[in-house]
Amino acid sequence: MKGKKWYDYLWIGELCYLVLGLFNILFAWLGMLFFTIPLVIAIFGGSKAYCNRYCGRGQLLGILGKKLKLSRNQPPPRFLRSAWFRYGFLAFFMFMFGRMLYGTWKVFTGAPLSKTVTLLWAFKLPWQWPQVEGVAPWVAQYAFGFFGVMLTSTILGLLTMMLFRPRSWCVYCPMGTMTQGICRLKAKKEEAKDGRTGEEDCRTAQAAGQ
Repeated sequence: MKGKKWYDYLWIGELCYLVLGLFNILFAWLGMLFFTIPLVIAIFGGSKAYCNRYCGRGQLLGILGKKLKLSRNQPPPRFLRSAWFRYGFLAFFMFMFGRMLYGTWKVFTGAPLSKTVTLLWAFKLPWQWPQVEGVAPWVAQYAFGFFGVMLTSTILGLLTMMLFRPRSWCVYCPMGTMTQGICRLKAKKEEAKDGRTGEEDCRTAQAAGQ
């Protein structure tokens, strides 16, 4: 299609990731790419290019909300855009991620594997059908935990997409908050060097949800 770039189709990868994880939990490890790539781009590039251009989840929410008209297309409430909420949600998200890592460590040290996926940090769903033989139990445990994290964030994204604007998730996405903080620090460092400001690119992804 005219005007389309290769990265405009990354939403397919996001969708495939979610589907593959339902059939083989070990595919959840691929989600680490969604964690590391944005940070690498922010650290070495000093921008939120991943959020603004390469985020498959943001693209998928845009398609569902705009093209399929599943969004009310209302501005998100102010508290979602506030610094206290965004950084508070990031802290909570990282705390729960740390608990997931602790659970993986317990399995690594001999605790039994728990074949459950936790949604919204509260609801444990039995996930008995995946075959995890042939890998270390802690590898499978991390996959169960990480897939729960990815499904939880997807559910939150879908809920805010339906209630507000399609990409309202981008306003308070933990990865977006982290990369924004990184590129702001780099912008201040550059500004201290030559007097320039460089925060414009840091604000673009948030503006998409406002």
